[in-house]
Amino acid sequence: MGFIGLGNMGFHMATRLLQAGYSLAAHDANPALSARITQHGATWANSAQEVASAAEIVFLCLPTPNIVEEVLIGEAGVSQGSTVKIVVDTSTTGPETTFRLADSLRRNHIDLIDAPISGGTAGAENGSLAVMASGNPASYEAIVPVLRCISSKIFYLGSKAGQGQIMKIINNMLCATATLSAFEGLVLGSKAGLDSQTMLDVLNASSGRSFATEVKIPRCVLNREFPLQFPVKLLLKDIKLCLDESVRASVPMWVNETTRQMLSFSVSQGNGSNDYGTLIKHYETWAGTQFGNPS
Repeated sequence: MGFIGLGNMGFHMATRLLQAGYSLAAHDANPALSARITQHGATWANSAQEVASAAEIVFLCLPTPNIVEEVLIGEAGVSQGSTVKIVVDTSTTGPETTFRLADSLRRNHIDLIDAPISGGTAGAENGSLAVMASGNPASYEAIVPVLRCISSKIFYLGSKAGQGQIMKIINNMLCATATLSAFEGLVLGSKAGLDSQTMLDVLNASSGRSFATEVKIPRCVLNREFPLQFPVKLLLKDIKLCLDESVRASVPMWVNETTRQMLSFSVSQGNGSNDYGTLIKHYETWAGTQFGNPS
């Protein structure tokens, strides 16, 4: 088995594969991460090509489509490997890039299964991620036992690589829009003097609940800690991918376009590398109030 991309998500996923008994050749662009993964039993590889010459199945967990493309078909990329037969891309790469890369890899007799994930670092660590997979049915069936090491919820979206990516960017778009909407409402309630925890309790017992009110805000915002789990700039990348797809499909997304504008504004204010929970601070500044309290 091979694994490329050992960031916040990838490291936990790779560790779970090792814990399940798989031998793992691992690589990241940051060589400083080698000690972190080799102490769990992985073998360090110096390039993507080296990983793909040591493993028939190679997983990717990378931040942006251009990095995925370079890792797969660059000069020292996976496509140059001598052993690899299946690539499993858990990144949010977007459907258009995935369609193109799948065609390119197929010419080298490599199947691309796009299998983007959702569930955050906690889900990666405890193996409860949601996986949205698509691609060659035989290759998909071959990797299902491996996917079960990282996921308790595996969905097969179809035989065309890229369908999983469409599902993932829709998911992230809805998550982002619901989160911003929740921030607006909670800041209004704070300004009116409502208790932060009580507001969440009411929402989560009512029709206004969402992942934001049930998970994200209680864990990351209520106590004002804002741990880095998913940066604003990567969420903006995913929203742009979704809106690009909506234009290609002639599907209007007026509400979600407002979400993109808010995320773009936040990045322009220097907030791109911070967790998307910090977006609430813009609303708090404008309203002259604060939601939650330090624990």
